[in-house]
Amino acid sequence: MQTPISRRTLVHYALVAGALLPALHVGREADAAEALPPLDPNDPTAKSLGYVSDSSKVDASANPTHKPDQTCSSCAQFQGKPGAPSGGCNIFPGKSVAAGGWCKVWAKKPGA
Repeated sequence: MQTPISRRTLVHYALVAGALLPALHVGREADAAEALPPLDPNDPTAKSLGYVSDSSKVDASANPTHKPDQTCSSCAQFQGKPGAPSGGCNIFPGKSVAAGGWCKVWAKKPGA
């Protein structure tokens, strides 16, 4: 005959499970962000915002405000991890941008 589970044990397991669920969800979000398809520079929105996957190839005459140190990885809109080659972007939802890329919406990341 099995002994019934005490209320204390049940509450303990519920608290442990509740603490682990958010950690599992965060891992899935990170995997999903890494699986984003890269932004095509020929995408109409990317073209209208002057997106390039390599900041050193920005047309200076068409983008006079561009500075060499402005890259997607230093932009407030970039959602990738520090040091990652690419990451999500608030401007291009569902796509990843190159960390070394640039577009006209570039804004300095706070604290950078």
